[in-house]
Amino acid sequence: MRQRPVPVAVACLRELERWSHQLLAILRVQVVRHNVPAAVPEPCMLVANHVSWLDVFAVYAGLPSLFVAKSEVRTWPLVGRLVARVGTLFIERGSRRHARLTSERVAAALGRGRLVAVCPKGTTTDGRTLKHFHAALLQPAIDAEAIVLPIALRYVDCAGEQTDAAAYVGEMALVESLWRIARESSLVVELRFAAPIDARAMHRRELAARARSLIARELDLPLGHTAPGTAADPRAEAPSALRPTHTPYPAPADPV
Repeated sequence: MRQRPVPVAVACLRELERWSHQLLAILRVQVVRHNVPAAVPEPCMLVANHVSWLDVFAVYAGLPSLFVAKSEVRTWPLVGRLVARVGTLFIERGSRRHARLTSERVAAALGRGRLVAVCPKGTTTDGRTLKHFHAALLQPAIDAEAIVLPIALRYVDCAGEQTDAAAYVGEMALVESLWRIARESSLVVELRFAAPIDARAMHRRELAARARSLIARELDLPLGHTAPGTAADPRAEAPSALRPTHTPYPAPADPV
């Protein structure tokens, strides 16, 4: 009997999953998942904190997703071409109109059963702080009446101690980041799944605050006392030697 062809989107996702496994293996990066749900609900949006460009591939290796990324990622060598093939939604930072259109496309993708992933912090950090989540990036989950699945990412060394080896922050170039990772004898990225959140009837600020709180709990990081959806006073945060600037994800053009 003649086999039915595999849909192009599914084939591309499988290719990206294989490529992610290969990249992580070359860099000697092991992915360890904790509290993995038996099944991913539909529709579902993955919401994660953001430490490194490796975050994307750590998620792809187990949960091939439709990512929302800034338009510059499309020009990255090899990586940009590959993620564009699987339908990554690119957004132009600073454009309110484009942000709204992207939000509508994300909601539509969720409605079709696509798994969508965002990092609502908007910037990378060294993993020892958890900055404010931009609520506008979570609005599509509410519009699509989706389930939000928070994922806490942490990088540890072979001794199980948190490490900055994978942190892609400050003015660091991608080549320098690759060198720092390659120097490690082994590197583990932990993906800790928190309790799912039903986004229905929630305000996006409430949803952002809830997701951030659950991720902070998984990482054992303090949040401070802040109103839902508002950032902690930066003067109260522990200083970091690494300034967060790099990210493949867009800062939202809409107010949060």
